Amino acid sequence: GAFHVLKPERNMPLTEQELSEEPYLQGHLFSDVSEDEKNTRVAQLNEIDSRLPGGGLKGYLERSRVLLRDTQAGVNPFSGLRPEVPAGQTLTGEAGPGSDSFGALERLGMAELHKCAFCLVAGGLGERLGYPGIKIGIVAEVTTGKTFIEIYCEFILAFQAYAQETTGRQELLLPLAIMTSGDTHDQTVDIMERNSFFGLKQEQVHFLKQEKVPALMDIDARIAAKDGEIETKPHGHGDVHGLLHQHGLSSKWAAEGRQWLFVFQDTNPLPFRILCALIGVSSQNNYVMNSVAIPRIPGESIGGICRLIDESKGTSLTINVEYNQLDPLLKETPAGGDVADESGYSPYPGNINVLLFKLDEYCQRLATTGGIVPEFVNPKWADKEKTKFKSPTRLECMMQDFPRLCSLDDKVGMTQLDRWICKTSVKNNLQDAAKKNPPECALSAEADLYACNARLMQLAGDVQIEPPEDVCFLGIKAKLGARVVLNPFFAISLEQMKARLKGRIEISRKSTLILDGCVVVEDLKLDGSLKVSGTGTVSGRSIQNQGGQIVAIPEADLASQPASLQIRGYTLSPGEMETVNSSGS
Repeated sequence: GAFHVLKPERNMPLTEQELSEEPYLQGHLFSDVSEDEKNTRVAQLNEIDSRLPGGGLKGYLERSRVLLRDTQAGVNPFSGLRPEVPAGQTLTGEAGPGSDSFGALERLGMAELHKCAFCLVAGGLGERLGYPGIKIGIVAEVTTGKTFIEIYCEFILAFQAYAQETTGRQELLLPLAIMTSGDTHDQTVDIMERNSFFGLKQEQVHFLKQEKVPALMDIDARIAAKDGEIETKPHGHGDVHGLLHQHGLSSKWAAEGRQWLFVFQDTNPLPFRILCALIGVSSQNNYVMNSVAIPRIPGESIGGICRLIDESKGTSLTINVEYNQLDPLLKETPAGGDVADESGYSPYPGNINVLLFKLDEYCQRLATTGGIVPEFVNPKWADKEKTKFKSPTRLECMMQDFPRLCSLDDKVGMTQLDRWICKTSVKNNLQDAAKKNPPECALSAEADLYACNARLMQLAGDVQIEPPEDVCFLGIKAKLGARVVLNPFFAISLEQMKARLKGRIEISRKSTLILDGCVVVEDLKLDGSLKVSGTGTVSGRSIQNQGGQIVAIPEADLASQPASLQIRGYTLSPGEMETVNSSGS
């Protein structure tokens, strides 16, 4: 399609007359309303016009009319395209974490960390979960009480410390951009400022606020008004590319010699554990975009990554196909739909929206396209003839559609890993979570964190951890065992972890182990709670105590608890904790 570069500032505001005529055709907004209201609406539309990338209001309305007519006519965006399994690297089984080949990829990536920039997509509120604030402010695990945003900042700081040490550049900072929405912006800035940016420097953090777009009442793209105001709705996380471009960040980072941009989600800390290997894959394969993927269960509500072949043009495009479009697309293939292959999973890996971009090419594509990712529209029709909407709709865009901005020479690939090391999230309220597998709520995400850490330790050394047991809180079931918390400073990769776990380590199911610094642990027997910090070696310890345990909160007390505990139904009981601060090696 045609792409529009950000337009220069308009000198003259649009008038009521202009807005009523071609190409706007919004006269309905000015009939039967007072002069005051007319003026308010004209001002609002001018404000929207000045902020909408891609040709302002005119561009938005023109794109809307084309997309709405196509949707009404049932035009299939994938017609004439044949799906194939995408190119990429599979880091599971023999090639998975703990293998020599995985270690080699990690070492490649570790050498590139000094050229990394980060982007958190944080437009979501926790309201759907019954949590009253922003999702990044939810406590990720009750053992240390750290929130998701604090864990993210710790990972960036640990990567940064490693990069400073290996390059000898103590002033080196790894930048973080946070995309917010109108709903989350103020609270996001507030949580960062109130916590002194969790150890990051203020100048390395950038907030990019996403604007909403006009809601449309019909296929002529007539804008809806509600309570006297123009009605607007979220545009989707695809705005992240345009915002990085608009704020000049992507080009600034490329000019500073940064090579990689890691884009991550608001309640999934696990992918930081694979970042080094992921950079290794991108660097080895020269991927402009590398999507983290997991084995996908057929019918699961995550998109599948496909390579779409256009026979007529002899070209192909590797891209995410949303789950509701995947089955119809695959019906045309010998498989006959979204079904499993002999592995028990779909042959098309599942997209988790954790992306790694190569900054040079990324910037070039943004410069030519303005970062405007092709949009789509998904109206809910009120009638069979598809002439009326049930409620106003709007154009949307998704960040994983970036390959549509790429040139034919750009290599787009994916890296497939098992779910345990890269995918968790807090996205469902308790009623919904109870019906889903995985539940993707606060309990399941916390259990996933501990399980991932325990498994990493077992892959890194001679570590025996008693298996978890089944627990149930507020109707949600999970497997919860030893609560292992590995601060990013303990190890930024499995390669580093291998050097820091020595001898035999045994941990019982009821234990808590917090490794809080770049310590070495040798020969440990743990049945209780232990926290190790500092930079030295802790050797030959056998610890038994009555550590705190995860216990249910009585129903009568639930309402008076902090919100992060209300969405869990459990807390950490008081108990003993052995703390060891080992200094020097």
